[in-house]
Amino acid sequence: MSWAADPALVLEDVTITYADSDSPALSHVDLTVEEGELALVVGRTGSGKSTLLGAITGLVPHFTGGRLEGRVVVAGRDTATHRPRDLADVVGVVGQDPLAGFVTETVEAELAYGMEQVGLPPETMRRRVEEALDVMDIADLRDSPLRDLSGGQQQRVAIGAVLTQHPRIIVLDEPTSALDPTAAEDVLAAISRLVHDLSTTVILAEHRIERVIHHADSVIHVAGGRVEHGPPARVMATSSVAPPVVELGRWAGWDPLPLSVRDARRAAGPLRREIGGGTAPAPLPDRPGGLEAKGVTVRHGGLVAVDDVDLALRPGTVTALMGRNGAGKSSLLWALQGSGARAAGSVVVDVEGRRVDPADLRPAERRTVVGLVPQTPGDLLYLETVAAECERADADATTDAGTCAALLETIAPGIAPQMHPRDLSEGQRLALVLAIQLTADPAVVLLDEPTRGLDYTAKSALARALRTTADRGRVVLLSTHDVEFVAEAADRVVIMADGEVIADGPTADVVVSSPAFAPQVAKVLAPASLLTVAAVREAVGSTP
Repeated sequence: MSWAADPALVLEDVTITYADSDSPALSHVDLTVEEGELALVVGRTGSGKSTLLGAITGLVPHFTGGRLEGRVVVAGRDTATHRPRDLADVVGVVGQDPLAGFVTETVEAELAYGMEQVGLPPETMRRRVEEALDVMDIADLRDSPLRDLSGGQQQRVAIGAVLTQHPRIIVLDEPTSALDPTAAEDVLAAISRLVHDLSTTVILAEHRIERVIHHADSVIHVAGGRVEHGPPARVMATSSVAPPVVELGRWAGWDPLPLSVRDARRAAGPLRREIGGGTAPAPLPDRPGGLEAKGVTVRHGGLVAVDDVDLALRPGTVTALMGRNGAGKSSLLWALQGSGARAAGSVVVDVEGRRVDPADLRPAERRTVVGLVPQTPGDLLYLETVAAECERADADATTDAGTCAALLETIAPGIAPQMHPRDLSEGQRLALVLAIQLTADPAVVLLDEPTRGLDYTAKSALARALRTTADRGRVVLLSTHDVEFVAEAADRVVIMADGEVIADGPTADVVVSSPAFAPQVAKVLAPASLLTVAAVREAVGSTP
């Protein structure tokens, strides 16, 4: 007689329709995820991924409303008769922003909080806290304030806090979106330990598929409300979204389709020989004007976040600001924008021959000189509909009606004008704020982690929008951990560490030699200095 565990998750002919929608968000979905499986959820923005995650956690339809037809069974419990609170002991949920979900002040207190709420005995709580500290490799952070942790450390604490409940399933929504490459690998390694050592089932939604695909046991592809579930290579062969290494393998016709840089490099020998050394990077534009920062220093209490930084940003150039979490990137952006306090140094922007310091300007005038899209773009949205936000942006910029809406459509097409901004996805909110900032046509555009929540198609559209902005003689500076976006969008890369600039130059010169910041294509085809699949196509023609 053989024994097999019951599936962790079963969806039977599930259709979900929201009250204000003419068509289902998910349609006739059948899905089974086994115990101890890491299932990666992929799909375009707005494809239904969030609805699928909500159905698994019970939030859909109990909190979102709408109609659910069919059956969702999580760890043996039917969500039709079990509300989210009835699933809390078997399903743990970790959102995109762990800091927003913390309810205590220190790591140990956060790990214990959930157990306190269900009244577990103190000895049980103590044991489980110690287990979580060890499994997530955060024992040295036990007494640390949560707000002082890096993004990767916060993410591991959030997962650990869920783990103390001993759930059968953990659902993670873009767990690496705000992390630098090294921190992301640390978090994914911790997640893999949960799967392989504890047989925890993990459902993980992520737009940066290149970071996760080689960890996944299966892929759940959501497109147009339909779901395909299967082995990663089979699903990725036709997926509507694919990381560069898969896109390269599709184009080159490699079989089996590689999912990792290692597998792709093994298949790429003939292609590397054909390409040779690649091409030298184009010289950076050297137009007069732009933004000049000299000796910029930013302090937060006793912490020096930016230390005596000099930076010249020329019109016509898209520059990427990179570095690990806590390197000082966001502090530098706010100092350049003028709202962030500078302890020392100067910032001057050339506006049609007039040299101004953004810090000396009123907010309304500053927006026409330096526009900034922050990490939490929703902070800049306050009206009831997307249409109202766009109309206000047009009025504030004294530009033609419809300008903002047209920009939004190019960056993230298909957003309904009547939607409330709070109902948009993270990526859609970011796209709306970027469109609002670009409507003012500032001389300098600053963006802090602009690709969070964006799929590959949306990121390509964003790259085109930033290129168009730069080609019109504007300065573009973006802080990001997204190495694939940098490869596609940036002319120049500046890397920071401990508040200082440690590297600065053309994108290929800076990233190709870096294990942390090199894009997948560069790793596969090294020593050639080619960064994207499009560059490879151009180098060898339309076919390999």
